[in-house]
Amino acid sequence: MVDPTPRERSRAPQRPRPPLPRPALARLALTAALVATGLALVFTIGVHREGGDERETAVAVPDQRPQPRQSVPGAALEAPVDRPRQSDQDELDAWADEVAGATGVPVRVAAAYGRAEMWLRGEQPECRLSWSTLAGIGRVESHHGTLDGNRIGEDGRAERPIIGIPLDGSPGVREIRDTDDGRLDADISWDRAVGPMQFLPTTWERWGARATSDGNEPDPQDIDDAALAAARYLCSHGGDLATAQGWWDSVLAYNNSVEYGQDVFSGADAYAKATPRQ
Repeated sequence: MVDPTPRERSRAPQRPRPPLPRPALARLALTAALVATGLALVFTIGVHREGGDERETAVAVPDQRPQPRQSVPGAALEAPVDRPRQSDQDELDAWADEVAGATGVPVRVAAAYGRAEMWLRGEQPECRLSWSTLAGIGRVESHHGTLDGNRIGEDGRAERPIIGIPLDGSPGVREIRDTDDGRLDADISWDRAVGPMQFLPTTWERWGARATSDGNEPDPQDIDDAALAAARYLCSHGGDLATAQGWWDSVLAYNNSVEYGQDVFSGADAYAKATPRQ
């Protein structure tokens, strides 16, 4: 874990708007990922899917191995413009339908990635974060919340909690003793990464915030909360994510593994090419 300390992260798409559209994360795929990445993890646990775990999608994702800071994923279809004083839910829903049809990303999850881009465009326009980068990360971490037969419901939450393996110091696994009394990961002995974007409890404690103004607690199992938290974390590290330097600095801050960055690049670039910027 390169950076297990909490960092402030929150999300809040819409003020008084309606709530937004949350490898087998399974023991073997996640363990393989941890070994493969040499545990160079920031605030997430990189989950690398084996070929047999890949579900059918509308777009092929070629395995690309670009060198860090040499190239940036293509430019994707931009999410709608955020309009704080009136609802833009209809535009977001139509956009998410288009993206889902072109990429195979579940429509409810695409909406969460798109909303995060919309919010960051207003909060940190210099970051130039694209939803496709969030989708690249979501694909690696939990295949958009669908690994092992799971799915993200209409309420944005995973049907079954997404919880990684215990970070107990076993071979190939970093040792991180429990920091949240099992509140997020149901483990009072060891920390585990949680949710579709795989946050450590300490990181979620700092960065997590509610994506909708419904008064509920931030939830890493909610794709809306998790996507915005991931977006803000990325923008806090990478500068301009539309540049190769900024993109790689940001993604390697999320998980300090070149292989992980290449896997994210592969997904982000494929999704962008399936939905070219108009």
